[in-house]
Amino acid sequence: MDEMLKISNVNKIYKVNKNENFQALHNISVSFSSGELVSIVGESGSGKSTLMNLIGGLDSDFTGDIIVSGENLRKLTDKELDKYRKDKVGFVFQSFNLISHLSILDNVTLALTLSNVSEKEKVERATNILKLVGLESQLKKKPTQLSGGQKQRVAIARALINNPDIIIADEPTGSLDTSTTMQILKILKEIADSGKLVIMVTHSEKVASVSSRVVEIADGRIVSDHKNENYKKDSDKTFKEVKKKEKKLKQNLSYWSAIKLSFHNMWASKTKNFLMAFGVAIGIGSLLLMMCFSSGITDFITSTMKSYSDPTIVTVSKSMDYGDMFTGGGIEIPLFDAEGEEIGQIVEGINAYLTENGFDESELITDKNLSPGFNMMTFPGILTAHIEYDLDGDGIISDEEKLSITYLYTTPPYYTETNLVEGEMSTSEGGIMLTPSIYNFFGEENPVGKSVKVVINFDGTEFTIGNEIDSTESKITGIMDTSVFSSMPIIYIDYDFFMSKFTEYSKKPAQPTTYYIKTQSEEVSSAINRYISTLEGYTGSIEEGLASMFQSMADTIGTSLVILSAISLFVSAIMILVVMYMSVSERTKEIGVLKSIGARKKDIHRIFSSESFLVGLLSGLCGLAVAGFLMLVIYIILINLVGIAPLSFRWYYPFIALGVSVVISILSGLYPASKAARLDPVESLRRE
Repeated sequence: MDEMLKISNVNKIYKVNKNENFQALHNISVSFSSGELVSIVGESGSGKSTLMNLIGGLDSDFTGDIIVSGENLRKLTDKELDKYRKDKVGFVFQSFNLISHLSILDNVTLALTLSNVSEKEKVERATNILKLVGLESQLKKKPTQLSGGQKQRVAIARALINNPDIIIADEPTGSLDTSTTMQILKILKEIADSGKLVIMVTHSEKVASVSSRVVEIADGRIVSDHKNENYKKDSDKTFKEVKKKEKKLKQNLSYWSAIKLSFHNMWASKTKNFLMAFGVAIGIGSLLLMMCFSSGITDFITSTMKSYSDPTIVTVSKSMDYGDMFTGGGIEIPLFDAEGEEIGQIVEGINAYLTENGFDESELITDKNLSPGFNMMTFPGILTAHIEYDLDGDGIISDEEKLSITYLYTTPPYYTETNLVEGEMSTSEGGIMLTPSIYNFFGEENPVGKSVKVVINFDGTEFTIGNEIDSTESKITGIMDTSVFSSMPIIYIDYDFFMSKFTEYSKKPAQPTTYYIKTQSEEVSSAINRYISTLEGYTGSIEEGLASMFQSMADTIGTSLVILSAISLFVSAIMILVVMYMSVSERTKEIGVLKSIGARKKDIHRIFSSESFLVGLLSGLCGLAVAGFLMLVIYIILINLVGIAPLSFRWYYPFIALGVSVVISILSGLYPASKAARLDPVESLRRE
């Protein structure tokens, strides 16, 4: 027989505390050959299990040499020891150490899963070995459905699956009855007779009596080593067939195999994992809902503004300083010069900005793109405008028959027929248009077609438009719906007509407060608006300012909602971390088993990280369902209560939600996965 295992002057010392050590093994020197069935016997605490852990590569902290097939275990790296346990050693434990939530077939194929063997080959090889130990009919059962002897046969099949050179059996019959003990010993003897080295750790004389060799240890020293002269090799070739067919494997656990294994692990605790996923799903659903709310409000504001104005027209106005008004110093409306030099300089700056930002020459602004306007916000006692109409027909205009105007506008070019509520879109012949608030002034009378007197006090000049009942200069031609301004009393007059009247009364040249710039596209408009926002003393349109204000409010609300969702997600992340950490503690022995069959630290980390990934994926999917349900409920409630539901869904939102869920889960699982990977295999296997 070939010498397979040689142990020379091995010492093992455990650190008890800071000042005290315990030496478990003293200068152990012994060698074993293939084909031997060796029993290492001794009392509890004699050091026999410690020696087995060293031989099995579970513990590498020793002095001396353990040489297996020419390899010195003391000189191997952690990765090389993992490979050694996977390829050259098979463990059979007293308590079987089967993973309860896996089937018999999956328990046996576990080592092959770690080696990334194909499903077909795994099933074929495991079925053949289970047939050899008499369990071919038990493949789909769980360990809890088997007797003690059957469980130990499964453990033996698992130890054999990768065709190791050495089988280490730690008290393999310690929990079995006499009849079952003899059946297990017969199998182990057949394995040894097939050419493998089988080492049994035992304190049973009955077990030792069937061995080919008995090594006795006491107080960490070998006190006897003798062969059993009555031992006879069996000529049965059963387990020799295993050695011929099997081959050593070099591949490692793949991510896909880790995910499948993790799915089995999660399914075993499906109630706990589903509740955890549902808890995370509430946070994910809230995040998705908040994103839909935020985009819904934005879309509502944008669509509302676009429905009342042309996005390809940019407004540039001179900023008004209200400071003097509040200190009693009065207020003046800032005007552009009558010659147009000021707007010309602004256009030059706009064109330079557009050129710098990649817009071509055809998109630049020319004089043909410009049209002037006059806008005035009224202030009691300073700048005023009102309309008068003899509602009761007594020829006397009372205070109740005067309507103060909030804004006076020359009709903006971006208002079109779509803004009409009633009447015609015409002010060029002196007609005026008003917002729907005029209905409140006229009561049941239809204001369209009525002639009113318009009184304006501007820049110290008071002038009127339309002094007679049938005046065409002040005839109401239409009612304008202008979104946020619709509830305010606002008057719209043709620019040329208004300026001619003002010049007539003031004897001053007309000067605009505003210019409208017609652009090629919304992209050009956006660029110009960005440029105007950098100019001191100039602003965009009031509509644009309001839209910007509402958008800022929407963004603030949306951000606040997302922050609230983030807090929920943070709590969810803590929950995942705690549950995964507890899972590591509960499955410590399972981790020890995985390490005993060759699982690398990377494999253990990958298994637990995969579980985190699956939790995140499940949480994300549940979150989508939660968000979908909540959005439907909220949509129905809002539509019935207020008539609108500012919820907008983007196709990429589910992917963002799933991504956030998976990332949070994986990050939360990093520490538990690292802890699991770092667990000491010897300590893990001792955990009950």
